[in-house]
Amino acid sequence: MSYNGYITKIKDLRKHSNADRLQAGTCFGNQVIVSMETTEGQMGVYFPTDGRLGEEYCIENNLLRKKNDMGVEIGGYLDERRHVTSLKLRKEMSDGLFMPLESLSKFTDIKALKDGDMITVLNGITICEKYIVKSKCTNSINKTKKETKKESRKSKSKFVFFNEHINTTQLAYNKHQFAVGDLCYITLKVHGTSARTAFSLQETKSRQTFLTKLFKKKTITRAWKPVSGSRRVTLNFEKNNGGYYKDNGFREKYHSIVGEKLHKGETFFYEIVGYTGKDSFIMGQCNNKKLNDKDFVKKYGEITSFTYGCENGENDIYGYRMTMTNEDGYEVEYSQELLKLRCEQMGIKCVTEFDKFIFTTIEDLMERVDKFYDGVDPVGKTHIREGVVVRIDGKEKFKAFKHKNDSFKILEGIIKADAVEPDMEEAEDGQEAELGEEQ
Repeated sequence: MSYNGYITKIKDLRKHSNADRLQAGTCFGNQVIVSMETTEGQMGVYFPTDGRLGEEYCIENNLLRKKNDMGVEIGGYLDERRHVTSLKLRKEMSDGLFMPLESLSKFTDIKALKDGDMITVLNGITICEKYIVKSKCTNSINKTKKETKKESRKSKSKFVFFNEHINTTQLAYNKHQFAVGDLCYITLKVHGTSARTAFSLQETKSRQTFLTKLFKKKTITRAWKPVSGSRRVTLNFEKNNGGYYKDNGFREKYHSIVGEKLHKGETFFYEIVGYTGKDSFIMGQCNNKKLNDKDFVKKYGEITSFTYGCENGENDIYGYRMTMTNEDGYEVEYSQELLKLRCEQMGIKCVTEFDKFIFTTIEDLMERVDKFYDGVDPVGKTHIREGVVVRIDGKEKFKAFKHKNDSFKILEGIIKADAVEPDMEEAEDGQEAELGEEQ
C-alpha cells in the first residue's frame, strides 16, 4: 500500500457554498477545500486521503494544532497523528489536502518539480507516507520479530512461485492506462481482508550429512502442495501459527476449501469478509453519528458493520483474481470470464459484476463508474459500499484500479481515528515486510 503526494494544478475553483473565506476546487477529480488565496491553475502538491504528513513539513507550514499562552487554538487543523482524511467542511466535501508548491521550498528546489511528479521523501526528509494506526494493545502481537525471524531462518522449504497480492491503485491517477478498444469490467470493491491460496511447487532442502557437506552438495526436491497466505505472508497451518499480528485461524478453513479444488499451478486471490470470531469483525465498525449527517444515519443506522450478510461469528469469501504458473515460473493471468467459470466450478462466490464494456473515452468510463460506486452494498444491504474496481481485461499482468465513494472515505477516517490497533493488511504493510515470509 504505497502512498504519494502529487505535484499538480488545482482546477475548477468556485466559491464555497457555505463559507465566505473558502473555495472548492478539484485535483484528479477529487474536490478539495482551499483558502481564498488559491488561484485557478495554481501548481501545488496534492496529498490524497489516508496519508500521514511528515512532522518537519507540518511544522514548517504551520499545519499542526496548537494553543497560545491564552489557551486559544492557533495554527493548522492536523493533530499529532498528522493524518490526511476526507471530511466535510460546512457541508462541502474535502477529499485530501492541496498545498501551494512553495510549501516544499525548504526541502527541495521547487523549480525542478513538474506537473505529474510524485513525492514522498525530499532530500532525506519525509514529506508524506501511508497512514497506519499504531497498536495500543500490548497483547495484539502473537510473536516477536526476533522469534519470527528465527523461525524463518530454520525453514527447510519454501513455495517458490507463490506470488503476493497486487495492490489496486486509485483510478483517479491511472486514467492514462486505458486505451480505445480495451475490454473493461466494473466490479464491487469488497471491504474485507485479502487472502490467496495456490496449488504450488514446494521446494525442500534435504538434511545435510557429513558427505553432502564435504562435497558441498545440496539436494532439493519439489512437490505440488496447497499453500495459503494473507497479502504478503505465507501461513503455515501445520505449525498452528496464527500469524504475526492476529489469529489467522479464520483463514484455515478456506485453505482447505479452496486448496483441494485448484489445478496444479493455479493461484486464487480472494477477499474474506464478515467476522473472525463471535463479536469480532474483520474490518472495524464505525459510529455513523460522527459523520454529522442525519440522512446517512437514517439510511444506514447508527453503526456501520461490514458484515456482508454474514451471521455473528461467520465469514465468507469472494474471488477477484486467478492465475496459472507453470514449473518454470511463467505466470498467465486468467480473464474475468475464466475467473467466473472457475469460481462457479469450485462453488465459490465471485465479486459482484456491475458492467462489462469496451473503453471509448474517459468521460464514458467515469459515467459508468458514477452509476455504481456509491449506494447501499448489494451483498448484505446493511451498509454503504466501499466503491468499485475497474479491471482492464486481457492484459499480461493484472490491471485493476479502485474508486471509493466519499462517504466511505469519511467512515474510513473515523474508524482509524478510533482504532486501538491497525487492521490486518496495514499491520502487515507497516511491519511484517521487515520479517520476510513464514514458511
